[in-house]
Amino acid sequence: MGEDSSDIREEIERTRERVGDEVDALSYKTDVGARMGDYVDEKKEAVRSTVTGAKDAVTSVIPDRRRVGRAATYMRETAENNPLGLAVGGIAVGFLLGTLLPETRVENEQLGETSDRVLDAARDTGRDALDRGKNVAREAASAAADTAKQSGQEHSEELASQLQDRVQGPSEAGAA
Repeated sequence: MGEDSSDIREEIERTRERVGDEVDALSYKTDVGARMGDYVDEKKEAVRSTVTGAKDAVTSVIPDRRRVGRAATYMRETAENNPLGLAVGGIAVGFLLGTLLPETRVENEQLGETSDRVLDAARDTGRDALDRGKNVAREAASAAADTAKQSGQEHSEELASQLQDRVQGPSEAGAA
């Protein structure tokens, strides 16, 4: 009988624990404030991790100021080394804009065929200058893109190194 009474006591204890767990679960289900708080906490954490991920993604590709400064200097030097190309490009853009504007009656009366020949020559010159200007712009943009890529790569390597240092830090501290 001693075994039977101890078995019964154990069964009663297990039943009490199970009933206690069920009461706790029912209490939680009826406690809307606690459930809402948990829901809000989960959403806050999701937003926080999304923002952190976006921040990390943006910071990893933004070049540092020195790289941007070098790219701007390169573009300025390209323009300074090729002022004639820059001037011709500016003139070409001006001529192209002028040709896009409608002709006036006075222009047609005063200049006639001469105006047409000048416009044709200006269009040809403008196209040539525009092509040269595009080439200079492509070179400058390519140099700026290369600089930005290099800077982004260096920045990501630096962040990886910092992350590795942080990961190794606690294990080294635990070993010491």
